[in-house]
Parts: sequence; structure tokens; C-alpha cells
Amino acid sequence: MTSSTLVKAIVTTVKLTVGGFLSSLVIDRDDITDWLGKTLLLELVSAQLDPKTGLEKETIKGYAHWKSQDEGEVKYESGFEVPADFGEVGAIFVENEHHKEMYLKDIILDGFPNGPVNLTCNSWVHSKHDYPHKRVFFANKSYLPSETPKGLRRLREEELVILRGDGKGERTTHERVYDYDVYNDIGDPDSSENLKRPVLGGKQYPYPRRCRTGRPCCEKDPLSEKRSSNVYIPRDESFSEVKQLTFSAKALYSVLHALVPSLEVAIVDGELGFPYFTAIDSLFNEGVNLSPHNKAQNKVSLLNILPRLVNSITESQDEVLRFETPETMHRDKFFWFRDEEFARQTLAGLNPYSIRLVTEWPLKSKLDPKIYGPQESAITTEMIERQIKGFCSVKEAISQKKLYILDYHDLLLPFVSRVREIKGTTLYGSRTLFFLTPEGTLRPLAIELTRPPIDGKPQWREVFTPSWDATGVWMWRLAKAHVLAHDSGYHQLVSHWLRTHCCTEPYIIATNRQLSAIHPIHRLLLPHFRFTMEINALAREALINAGGIIESTFSPRKYSMEFSSIAYDQQWQFNLEALPADLLNRGLAVEDPTAPHGLKLTIEDYPFANDGLLLWDTIKEWVSDYVNHYYPSPTAIESDQELHAWWREIRTVGHGDKKDESWWPVLNTPKDLIQIITTIGWVTSGHHAAVNFGQYTYAGYFPNRPTIARNNMPSEEPSKEFYTNFLRKPEGVLLQCFPSQLQATRVMVVLDVLSNHSPDEEYLGEAIEPAWAENPHIKAAFERFNGRLKQIEEIIDERNANRDLKNRNGAGIVPYELLKPFSGPGVTGKGVPYSISI
Repeated sequence: MTSSTLVKAIVTTVKLTVGGFLSSLVIDRDDITDWLGKTLLLELVSAQLDPKTGLEKETIKGYAHWKSQDEGEVKYESGFEVPADFGEVGAIFVENEHHKEMYLKDIILDGFPNGPVNLTCNSWVHSKHDYPHKRVFFANKSYLPSETPKGLRRLREEELVILRGDGKGERTTHERVYDYDVYNDIGDPDSSENLKRPVLGGKQYPYPRRCRTGRPCCEKDPLSEKRSSNVYIPRDESFSEVKQLTFSAKALYSVLHALVPSLEVAIVDGELGFPYFTAIDSLFNEGVNLSPHNKAQNKVSLLNILPRLVNSITESQDEVLRFETPETMHRDKFFWFRDEEFARQTLAGLNPYSIRLVTEWPLKSKLDPKIYGPQESAITTEMIERQIKGFCSVKEAISQKKLYILDYHDLLLPFVSRVREIKGTTLYGSRTLFFLTPEGTLRPLAIELTRPPIDGKPQWREVFTPSWDATGVWMWRLAKAHVLAHDSGYHQLVSHWLRTHCCTEPYIIATNRQLSAIHPIHRLLLPHFRFTMEINALAREALINAGGIIESTFSPRKYSMEFSSIAYDQQWQFNLEALPADLLNRGLAVEDPTAPHGLKLTIEDYPFANDGLLLWDTIKEWVSDYVNHYYPSPTAIESDQELHAWWREIRTVGHGDKKDESWWPVLNTPKDLIQIITTIGWVTSGHHAAVNFGQYTYAGYFPNRPTIARNNMPSEEPSKEFYTNFLRKPEGVLLQCFPSQLQATRVMVVLDVLSNHSPDEEYLGEAIEPAWAENPHIKAAFERFNGRLKQIEEIIDERNANRDLKNRNGAGIVPYELLKPFSGPGVTGKGVPYSISI
């Protein structure tokens, strides 16, 4: 007889509240199962093999019965008698006896002499009646593949096989299969020929891969996948029913499916612009009455779902869409009008990723002159030197790193003729030059707008400069509106969607297919990936789809996703997604071993870069502590087959259209792995926060960042009537160039929700993951990480209070806080979540 230990298992599940109060009054058969004490069948798995047979030990089985319920969590309990020679419990099989799936939060085994064994689950467990296979959950101790206890090796490998699937058939809701596909579900050719879109992914339109759904092909275009109201994502990527955190996802869903249709009815004429600037102001005062439509359609009240946006007028009980005044507008009503603010926002605004150093003169296009016209820019040395007279020559400005550019010329010009065929819009290629003043601020010097040869007419282009006569001043303002529309499109489609959401999805898929749940790198990356696939699926459904919000409101229109594919093909490199490499590549920094972060910024007061480098270094220190603990030498990296399969799959499948590029980092040493993981962690946290959570602050008052320009410049072959109207009332021409009332309000409601932090947002380094907490070395490293992030908060506050830093401090200027690590809920303009969760 061997002695045994009595062990108690406590299982915590999350009670869903989707059904509401009434559903809790109905007794269903799952409640009866609970009363009978047969909710979950648990089987303890030993980490060791049987020393006599060399085989896996018999599992120890027990049913868990209902114990208690508290604030949405239900606890189940089970008792086990564990023989002394059973060894360490390495995993638990779980079988759900309910007829519905359950969300398992964690399992704690209490009673062992060495303390409890914890298993963090955070997973949906399907009913055995739907899917007969048992689920396996591993204990929180992490193992490299070569160190896996022999009793767990088969389970480790088999679980990965299940997650990879077989690549066949249509995926169903309860499945957990991670697989790849091209973006062939953006269009909807079966509904309309106008909604047909090219497949993104492949030789013609290179693109990252998305999660495969296996939906059938369209009847009218066999290359496209049929659209459906529910887009498959692996079951454990969907958290909407469980956590309040996805308040953001629910709110976005409500905006896209309820509020936007209400707007389309409330604003009858989709082409109608704003007649006066006071009409724009009324969006923040009187608002838009939505109720006639909602009452007629018997719609659910939007007031409960979107309390920040939708207000109730008590007397009539009407629902009114009334926007909050953005912080920028609140501080300075004319902020959007000023040239210095236009320039400042390239460094401290919504899209700090586009500004580049000018290194060659004259400026030249790389496009084919036979198709697009002369390559050399119309911006001349004389034009620039007139602007910077008294400072230096153009040659000196370039050698002293004082000339910078926003360059959307070559990227947009190939789309101009096609976009101009769409009613109610126009497009140019653009270049905007800035000069770095002795105060450390940027000053706009010139804007060049170009139209390629079109309809038998030659190339048209013109250079606009800050002016001292009325007509010139208004031409400059109109040119700025066009550039801002270009920058808004690039920001949304490239800096935001492509470089964060879209490029991260292959990392998530590869991590789940190739790294076991007990792999330390899987556990390090997990918080960076939460909620992203769910939000990306929602984007494919209603944001980036044919005829969706992006196509109807941003300057590339129906070519928006094609535009992001061209940017991916020409610009995206994994190695340049690391912040220091990005800054060096754009000429905004030079290597300097004596400087902080090893870099000297060419614009010293560059708020995004200064705060971003603090965050980058802090993430890298944490990743270094973690990686060096598990991989003390290159040998440990070399022998990790899961890790190599993961990195190979990211390069050759997830980003397979770029698999032959020479710039992919190698993975041979702990140092290589640290750089790769830090890059992924930065993209999902700091990069995404910098381009996302300031959207309402900077673009909520849309004249500051119009998403589209609807009219040509008055000087481009105007009719006599158009030019006369421009001279008589230039303000009216600017208002007509801006987005229509429907376009503007649609974008504003989406940006408000995208800028919102949910009440239980998971911020970078704020709360420790349970598996990290169990390892003393990792726990200490995390506490250092958390402490450094708190220091960053203080440093950013000090910088914002420094009057010498004119790009983040000054009259009416909103402090730069987008990279402050922590935040409260709401539209705060600060806070860096771990993951791309909205």
C-alpha cells in the first residue's frame, strides 16, 4: 500500500449574462446536471511516465460539482485521492457534461505538500455532445520542448496538431483551428459587380495572411469568398460574451450596425456638405436627431449602448447623436487653422510615422515618366530659399538635416485617374516640405500637388506656399486640406490598419500553431495578442470591406485596400518595424553610442520618438530578462524546434509574399530572439497606441484632419463659374472640399469608439500573468518592468511641463500623452494596452 494525498480541485467558470435577467429564471437541463454534481469530468495527468512500464500513468478521474456563484463567476469543486507515486500533476483533461459550452477561467489543485498546482485556462470548453474530444489544460509551469516532462510530450504535440487543423472545409463556431488564407473576403461580387475587389495576397497584390474561415466561393467570382454575418475566428479569440473589456468591440459593432444606418436615414443627402463652419460646430452642440428612424424601425435604444455619443432629450425622449468637443478644439478653437499646428502634428499628432528627412535635391519621382509625366519635382531651389532666406541655403539645409518631407507623391499618383472616376471625390499625388527652425519646431514651406496625364491632357502640377495675399492664402489652405486627406488615408490604411492590425494576425496564427501553450515564448506573447483577431474580423465585416466605412469616407475610396497592399509591397519590412530602425530609416535619427538609447534624434523635440524610445527600451529590458532566463545560451535556441517552426512560418507563410527578402532577421541567438519579440511587442502596444488612441482628439473636429478631399484645386483647369465662386466666397469652396455631412459624421462616430479605453483595459506591464507570477525570476523581472513604466509616466509629465519643448507645450497645445503607459476608461488620449484590442 502506498500513501496518498487528498487533493481538492476548484474550477472557476464565468457565467454568461448574454441572456439577461429572464433567462436566469428558466431552469434548463444544464442546471439539472449541476444539481446532480456531474458538470465537469476532470482527469489529473502525471508529468512522469510509469517507471515500470515506461508508459503514461493512468489518469485520476473525478466529477466536479457546483459549489458557489458570486458576481458572474461559478465555482465547481472535486476531490481526488492522489497516490504518493503519482508524481507532479502536469495537466488536466476536462470534459464538459453540459449541453452548452462553458468558459473556464482557471483550475486550482489544493492539498499537495509543495503547495497548490495552478492551471490558467481562459478558454471555451465545448459540450461533449457537440465535440467528443476532451480538452487538455497544462499547469502554469513553462517548458522548452526539450525540457518537457516525458508524461506530457505526447499531449504537447497532439494539442498543436488539433490547433493546426487539416486546412479543409468550412470552420464552425466552436472550433479552435488556426490556419491561413488570403484577403479574398473584402468584396461582395454576388451582391453587385461594383462590390467586386481584387484578392489581396499573392504576386499581384502582396499582403499578410488572415485567418482561414473556409467559407464557400462566390458564384460570380470563384476567387472571392462568400461573405457572412458571422466571421469565423478560433473560439478562444472571441471574448465578447465574457469580458467587459470588449465593451469597445460591442460599441464598435453597435456603431457599424445600428448607428451608421440611422445616420444614413437622418442625413438624407449623402453628398450634402456643411454650408457654414457653424453647422460643423452644431454637431457638438445641438447634434443630429436619430429618433424618427429608430422609432420607425423599432430599433434597440442606442442610448444604453453608446451613452457618450447618444443623448436623450427628456421631454420628447428623442435620441440625439451629440459629439463631445475634442480636447484640441476645447483648448484652441482655431488650432486646425494654424500652419505651426499643421507642422507640429507630424511629430506629435496622429500619424508621426510619415515625416522623413530630405537627403537628395532636387526631389525626384521613381515612377515611369511615359505614364506619369516628368519625374523632377516642380519645387525649385528658388522657391525654398525665398522661404528660408536669412537661415541658410537649400544645400546647407540638407547637409544640416533641416529639411523634411511628407511624401505621398509616388504612392498616390498611380491611383489618381481611377479615383477621379468616382463621383464626389478627387485625388492628387503630394509632397509637403518643412524646415526645422532654430526653436526646434517645423515650419511648412511648400506643397506640391500633381495630377498625372489624364483623358489626353498632360500632367498638371502646382506648388503652393504660405502667402501674403488673400487668394494665395486660401489656395494654401485648400492645398493643406488635400495633404491632410492624403495623410489621413495613409495613417488609417498603412500606419494603423496595415502595420499593426493586419501584420500582427500572422504572428498570432503562427504562435498558436507552432508554440505550445506551455512554451515560455507563447506565454510571453499571449497578452500582446488578446482580442486582435476578433477586432480584425469585425473590420473585415464592416470597416475595410467593399462599400464599408473606409471606402466611403477616405481618399483612396474603393481602392483603399489595394493602396494598403501597394504600401505593404513597397515599404513594409519586419526589421524596420522596430522603433529605432524606423527612425534611422526615415532619417529622423543617427546612431550615437554616447546618446540615450544609442540614437541622436535629428529633431530633438520629437515627442513620439522621445517617449517611444523610453517605452521601446523598457519593453526590451523586460523581454531580455525573460528570454535570457529560458535561453541562457545560443544552444538552447538552436535546439528549440517549436521556436524555429514558428519563425519560419511567420516568414514563409504568414508574410509569405515577402519570404525571399534578405532583410528578415535570423534566429540563432537569444539576442536575435529578444529583438524579434521586442519588435512584435512594440507593434502591438506602443505603435498601435500612438496611432489609435488620439484619433478622436485630433480628427474628431474633422477640418483638422479631413479624410477626403472632394473638389479639385481652383487653379486646376477651373470653369469660370467655379473660379468666380472661389474668389467671391473661398470659405464655401473649402467647406465643399471637406467631407460631406454623412461622411464626416460616420467617421466621427467610429473614431470616438476607436479612441475609447474600456473599463477593464489590460495595460502594458500593469498586471502580472499568473504563469509569470509562479516563477520567482520572472516575477522579479516583471516588477522591475512595472516600476520602469511608472517612471515613464513621471518623465512624460515632466516633458509636457517643460516650456522649452515647444512641440508638446505651449498656448492651446494638447500635451503629448499617447505613450503614457496607464489610463482610466474613456477617451483619454493616453494609455498603452498590451494588445490591439480595438
